[in-house]
Amino acid sequence: MQNNPVNRTPERHCVGCSAAKSKSDLIRIVRCPDGVVTIDFKGKMSGRGVYICPEISCLKKAIKSKRIESNLNVSVPDELLDELAKIIERGDAENAT
Repeated sequence: MQNNPVNRTPERHCVGCSAAKSKSDLIRIVRCPDGVVTIDFKGKMSGRGVYICPEISCLKKAIKSKRIESNLNVSVPDELLDELAKIIERGDAENAT
């Protein structure tokens, strides 16, 4: 018996804690083709992306180990990480635009 691919929920691994979670439960950080790094709230932007849990502990682990930078192959601006921390602290990652 085969698994029906229509019923599967896409899963991704958090760069902070390495836990596999539903793609919709994670925040995507993307390096666009022009090299700009940004937060992709809808998960549809073109480019290389990494996923992180909406938890400060995961963000701190990812920053300390430089996993975001190594996976995107580019340095991530501190302003972006600060913005991401504020979004996580407010708990409105799914509502941000």
